[in-house]
Amino acid sequence: MSNLTRFDPLSLDPVSELFQGFFRPMRSMLATSDTELGSMKIDVTESEKAYSVKAELPGVEKKDIDVQIDGRVVSINAKVERSKEEKEGERVIRRERYSGTFSRSFALGGEVDEANAKAEYKDGVLSLSLPKKASGDQKRLTID
Repeated sequence: MSNLTRFDPLSLDPVSELFQGFFRPMRSMLATSDTELGSMKIDVTESEKAYSVKAELPGVEKKDIDVQIDGRVVSINAKVERSKEEKEGERVIRRERYSGTFSRSFALGGEVDEANAKAEYKDGVLSLSLPKKASGDQKRLTID
């Protein structure tokens, strides 16, 4: 027995299936051999006293990285400039340039002590050590 389905002429489902893989080749053209431009992989771990963040930023120079901490929100901004040129003898066959910025923001479980936070950038990995802000005494309200 066959399944009957009702046709809805205003549904966008057939259109989305039609274009599902349409932009995939363009995305692979923008990717470099080592990593996609503009991607930032982040690992966040938590201990009793601090948060530890590791962000992969391959090919980004240290001077082009900006980290901002606002309470429990951490923002990492990076500027990328890459150029690639292929020559055949004295004739330029292909020249490609890319310039742009990308960023990631995320919220942590508690506030960060900005004064004691530390950042280190080595071998394309940004490591942040973010100590937790000491929680003050909790105020207890009396009920009238």
